[in-house]
Amino acid sequence: MKAIVMTRPGGPEVMELVERPEPVAAQGQALVEVAAAGVNFMDIGVRRGQFWTEESGPVILGVEGAGRVLAVGPGVDGVKAGQRVAWVYVPGSYADRVLAPASALVPVPDGIDDRIAAAVMMQGLTASHFATDFHPVQPGDIALVHAAAGGVGQILTQIIKLRGGRVIGRVSSPEKAAVAKAVGADAVVVDTEGQFAEEVVRLSGGEGVHVVYDGSGPETFQASLASLRRSGTFCWYGPVLGGPGPLDIMSLPKSIKIGYAVFFDHIHTPELLQARARQLFDWIIGGQLTVRIGRTYQLADAAEAHADMKSRATTGKLLLVP
Repeated sequence: MKAIVMTRPGGPEVMELVERPEPVAAQGQALVEVAAAGVNFMDIGVRRGQFWTEESGPVILGVEGAGRVLAVGPGVDGVKAGQRVAWVYVPGSYADRVLAPASALVPVPDGIDDRIAAAVMMQGLTASHFATDFHPVQPGDIALVHAAAGGVGQILTQIIKLRGGRVIGRVSSPEKAAVAKAVGADAVVVDTEGQFAEEVVRLSGGEGVHVVYDGSGPETFQASLASLRRSGTFCWYGPVLGGPGPLDIMSLPKSIKIGYAVFFDHIHTPELLQARARQLFDWIIGGQLTVRIGRTYQLADAAEAHADMKSRATTGKLLLVP
């Protein structure tokens, strides 16, 4: 099989396309032919050596994708050969074959193609966690969504709107503002310097927003705090860019609530994974959720995909297609 491995921590240059022996499904596993693999900021963190530090030797990158089951190992009941499936955390997904725990696979409905299924798993489940669990958006809530033209931002905007909320999107260019508005943002702030709070408060009627979803790194932390109304919620996410540093809890303003949101808390059992993924697929089939694929790359061009994601010049989901 073909796979993208990282030979050592570093830049995109440490990624290589290699040939590996054909894997064989063991107890509880399925062997899946990968139709599309998602590219995520987490993958960049792994490549840099921020995550998976316990691994030694060449490591196959990637954790997300969709494809067709080729074979199943002993003890597998819920998955069968020939079935189309998707997954959100199966290490080794930058490949044309992947061994997956059967419990990590979700069926893909006939009305959704493989690329859309691969594109919605991590970012869709992340956005679902933010808007339905971490801060369950209520009708009339106003949300500030950072990187509103990105993969998470676009899906999050749509879910907030489905729940009756309003969205103020923050983006880095007028071109991205058009993307954010196309998926439902009620207002968009174009900002690259972290100077958005005053405009966000104005757009929210002078009170500030009910919730901020901020995965943009430490540079936006203080302005996000200033964008909140009394008793608002600060949803912080995205480990690759780092945290805001030590916090004095007594210095937090306006009785706000603040926390670090991790999407695994949304799908901490196989049953929840199935239910949350099925909800996303139902929204897509019903026309209530649109998943935009920004660009697809050949497997051999994974380094280019990482460079493009790092540049933050892209919109929508990036995919590798073996």
